[in-house]
Amino acid sequence: MKNTALPRHIGFIPDGNRRWAVNQGLHKQDGYAFGIEPGLALYEQCKEYGIEEVSVYGFTQDNVKRPSEQKEAFRQACVRFALEIHERGAALLVVGDDGSQQFPSELRRFRQRQGSGIKVNFLVNYGWQWDLSGIREGDIYSKDVSRLDMIVRWGGGRRLSGFLPVQSVYADFYVVDDYWPDFKLAHLDEALAWFAKQDRTLGG
Repeated sequence: MKNTALPRHIGFIPDGNRRWAVNQGLHKQDGYAFGIEPGLALYEQCKEYGIEEVSVYGFTQDNVKRPSEQKEAFRQACVRFALEIHERGAALLVVGDDGSQQFPSELRRFRQRQGSGIKVNFLVNYGWQWDLSGIREGDIYSKDVSRLDMIVRWGGGRRLSGFLPVQSVYADFYVVDDYWPDFKLAHLDEALAWFAKQDRTLGG
């Protein structure tokens, strides 16, 4: 990928797992497991292209209102993905409310960044109100996450859904209509080609 305007930090919102599962004749919760391999492929693609930092939505504090079988499925998928990319050398930071029972205990050690490779910020049991409430203690809880250059969302949605509101202030937003389990490497290539054409004045 030759791109003179390569973003330094990309955010990813991998949406559409449940809708994909229903279309496949599966239960809604089955879709989450099918999102792991696409996540690993995207991670390797970003590493190959030299992206310095990525932020990925795992699940939010709003998502835990879903039925118990769905909650368990996306928690397990998040743990499997996080442990695998750590094994592959990611400098992993998990950002989310670890004071809640909804936070997977297996990921608590990653509340401080572990590793020295490409930076991966994984949002697990994340909520924008929780994040901003850190100001009372001196800074937002996601203070170690840098400003985003671009956000890519799968599943056709055109909304942030509370994704890192402070870091997203000047991010360009690219939407993929395909559901996340149908991820293709071309999705990122197309997003990067689109990003290279944007006039990024950052308000200036």
